[in-house]
Amino acid sequence: MTSLTQPPSVDLPPVERLRPGLWSIPVPLPSIGLRHVFVYLFETDAGGYIVDAGWDTEEAYGALSAGLAIAGYRIGDVRGVLATHMHNDHYGLAKRIRDESGAWVALHPADVGMLKRFSGDPTELRAGMARLLVRAGVPTEEIATMTRALPPAGAFPAPALPDVLIEDGERPDVPGWDLRAIWTPGHSPGHLCFWEPANQLLLSGDHVLPRITPNIPFSPVEGDDPLGDYLASLDKVGAYPAQEALPAHEYRIANLPARLAELRAHHDQRFAEIIAAIRDGVTTAWAICQRMTWSRPWHDVEGFMKRAALAEGFAHLRALEHRGVVRELDGDPPTWELTAG
Repeated sequence: MTSLTQPPSVDLPPVERLRPGLWSIPVPLPSIGLRHVFVYLFETDAGGYIVDAGWDTEEAYGALSAGLAIAGYRIGDVRGVLATHMHNDHYGLAKRIRDESGAWVALHPADVGMLKRFSGDPTELRAGMARLLVRAGVPTEEIATMTRALPPAGAFPAPALPDVLIEDGERPDVPGWDLRAIWTPGHSPGHLCFWEPANQLLLSGDHVLPRITPNIPFSPVEGDDPLGDYLASLDKVGAYPAQEALPAHEYRIANLPARLAELRAHHDQRFAEIIAAIRDGVTTAWAICQRMTWSRPWHDVEGFMKRAALAEGFAHLRALEHRGVVRELDGDPPTWELTAG
């Protein structure tokens, strides 16, 4: 493994040659709680192919260009962009790379649907999220604060739609590499991991991260049981004999089965907290979330992060409902109770 340092002005991990023909390039992120996203470069005789692209900022573009140069490539040498999912930190630079290089951009169809929903006038998206806050039993004054964290009114720029749709099990056209797409919904409806069998590597995107747990939200556009989908997808990637997992953030995962077990245990703990809260007479989604363990005390969570936490609490309630453990009762607001079983 070869490690090559970025220019000293850039506070990032080094660009690294992980295996013959495979590089990791850290690309900085704006203030979203994570410092960087890893872009993985596959070398081929036809040019470079990358997994994920980074956020669409000048700093990210500069870091990606510098990282590619260390590996002997330019942006114009990129022939394909395989996006694990449509979130800005993974997909944002895809259009700019395509415009400069002529590369194709690939995404799972379910995330194409998400791109289309988030484009244009977000009025219905905002209204749907506001209804979810009311359904959760969020106090009126809190709704006003959390609504300010929603996308602003007015039209978004049209998204860069992909050129190639990648379904579960398909092998993207990366010459000399036998990559296989693994559909792993949960963090987003169309999230993809990629299996590289020659080196037994799993490129895990945001599906499996080494230290933090990916946000699994329930929202008007995320599907009926996103957490159930996510847990099933953990089992799916666990069937691959990975020697190492290459996530999109933080650092590489040497023991994938152990990390999968930790993620399952984390969500089992959340389930147990919800069941205990309902047994204690806590019945609205808003109140139940306050009984769950978060990375900081509930009263310190604000704005977007509080909305994300509430959406994740809802996802846990929905997963338990699908398992027949709890049910939602009509009311103003609706409440939750344990089933007889």
